[in-house]
Amino acid sequence: MRHLMSPLDLSVEELNSILDLASDIEKHPDKYAHVCDDKRLATLFYEPSTRTRLSFEAAMMNLGGKVLGFSSADSSSASKGESVADTIRVVSCYADICAMRHPKEGAPLVASMASSIPVINAGDGGHQHPTQTLTDLLTIRSLKGRLDNITIGLCGDLKFGRTVHSLIEALVRYPNVRFILISPEELRIPSYIREDVLIKNNIDFQEVERLEDALPDLDILYMTRVQKERFFNEEDYVRMKDFYILDKQKMELAKKDMYILHPLPRVNEISTEVDSDPRAAYFRQVQYGVYVRMALILTLLEVKLPC
Repeated sequence: MRHLMSPLDLSVEELNSILDLASDIEKHPDKYAHVCDDKRLATLFYEPSTRTRLSFEAAMMNLGGKVLGFSSADSSSASKGESVADTIRVVSCYADICAMRHPKEGAPLVASMASSIPVINAGDGGHQHPTQTLTDLLTIRSLKGRLDNITIGLCGDLKFGRTVHSLIEALVRYPNVRFILISPEELRIPSYIREDVLIKNNIDFQEVERLEDALPDLDILYMTRVQKERFFNEEDYVRMKDFYILDKQKMELAKKDMYILHPLPRVNEISTEVDSDPRAAYFRQVQYGVYVRMALILTLLEVKLPC
């Protein structure tokens, strides 16, 4: 039995295999419509989510399976003091696989150690978000045709952004990937990512504050919102929230084949006028998220695939 806590739980070969399966699902959805007819997915979401929770539910239903779960801690026995370990032991009696989101870093790992079914980390605090990373990798590969030999700009909240941390850890395993880290001083990448991932692996990266300085060099721009829920006081959030706004004028600095990704939700960091630009790929990214979660569910459940 396998769990998924981090992108590093998967080898590059396993990652590529899941991405290949997701691409086949995109091309031939009917072939996979009933492969999980007798399976149930539990979605245990202790903090709010739109895309991730609904994407998991859509993925399981597209495979013919069923879904149960809760969408906030208040609607579960966590509000009565039940531990994550006890919750997963109970849920293991009802479901075949579980996706868990939790505000505390490491909570899905604790659940996996007590679980008798596969557990997928659907986001734990500011730590990891591996299925968003799989979504990002599939999106980049589908749009650019490769995951190596690219320059990617990561912009916004690089300190608390778990999607950014997971994506860096995944991409450093592909050759000739260069990072431009775009953030204000207060929201720079954590030292453990800088030291233990980028520097330790001799990865080419630079840190800049101005988005305009980075745009001309990028193959991919990965925008993120400043996350209000990660700040301890309102003043710091208000000061940071509009630090970066991508608009049509800035897009004139970018390559004609540069694509914009965003894990969503967005607030103000991408102007709605950019949505009509063919390089805006963040809503296509949402659809890729369904395909890749379908592929992950099939992989962790070891479902026999159709020919």
